[in-house]
Amino acid sequence: MKKFRKYLIFALLAFLFIGTFAFLWKRSRPVEIRYEMLEAKVADISRTAVVTGKIVPRNEVNIKPQISGIISELYKEAGQQVAEGEVIAKVKVIPEMSSLSSAQSRVRLAELSLNQAQTDFNREKALYDKQLVSAEEYDKVRQALEQAKEEHAAAQEALEVVRDGVSRRNASSSSTLIRSTISGLILDIPVKVGNTVTLSNTFNDGTTIATVANMNDLIFDGNVDETEVGRLTEGMPVVIRIGALQDLRFDASLEYISPKAASNNGANQFEIKAAVQVPAGVMVRSGYSANAEIVLEKLEQVLTVPESAVEFKDDSAYVYVGGPKVFTRKGISTGLSDGVNIQVKGGLQEGEQVRGNQIIETE
Repeated sequence: MKKFRKYLIFALLAFLFIGTFAFLWKRSRPVEIRYEMLEAKVADISRTAVVTGKIVPRNEVNIKPQISGIISELYKEAGQQVAEGEVIAKVKVIPEMSSLSSAQSRVRLAELSLNQAQTDFNREKALYDKQLVSAEEYDKVRQALEQAKEEHAAAQEALEVVRDGVSRRNASSSSTLIRSTISGLILDIPVKVGNTVTLSNTFNDGTTIATVANMNDLIFDGNVDETEVGRLTEGMPVVIRIGALQDLRFDASLEYISPKAASNNGANQFEIKAAVQVPAGVMVRSGYSANAEIVLEKLEQVLTVPESAVEFKDDSAYVYVGGPKVFTRKGISTGLSDGVNIQVKGGLQEGEQVRGNQIIETE
């Protein structure tokens, strides 16, 4: 039994010694690294600017009331189409007490003047019928009566406008009826029945009853950095990608570049706008976030290599050729880059292999 234990201990020690030796031997072996080999090939290459922004209608109008009051009725909802001149809402006028009192006083004075003019006319007519006064004097009294009647009608109409917001004479063009000024889609109705609204004037922007826009004429509105705006020109083709519609891309045309920069977090940016072509049957909502891709420069069928394989030092560019174990550093001249591939103007031939940065095998 004791011999068995002795042999077991010797065997364990031997195993431990051999395992340690094998481990140290393996660690001491030189590590062989193999790199991915990349090929120089002919391809199209372009440099693009990606601009973030949103899709908005070209013509978006806020409908505001012509009088102050309270919303009594709403005839439309957001999402409905509306024609120019169509009624969206109705406003009930809450008259200002001083204006109402003044209008009522004017009516009372006009009634007094009318009664007096009527009395004078009746008296003058009786005398005229007996040929006791001249026709000229009679005409003056008759004209005074007509003026008094017109003043009374005007005072009554002014009272109706102050009290009701509309007169019976002009009921068809009532300012209490809020009408759309354009044809389009109602994007928003921010008020409810019972809300107080104010008219727009010099001191007040007024309450927005509804926002209406022509959704058949959309534009991309974004901002581009000053380092790239110098390469842009109006009329450039633009590709629009909308985050909410990931499977679709829309063609657009650059139509506006702001002449003045705006500071955004310390960086100067210029506003740009592009007319978007929306295919029939596609629903694009106002305010969608979108990216615009603008091709700044494009070269067709030029020699390229992946930019990750190029080493830049000072003003020179190098690649490593040869392999699989020994590589030679070789200078090349480069051109346009799209961020993934770079143009090779000289130093390489089509099909030539260069070393990449990715290690594909380690022993």
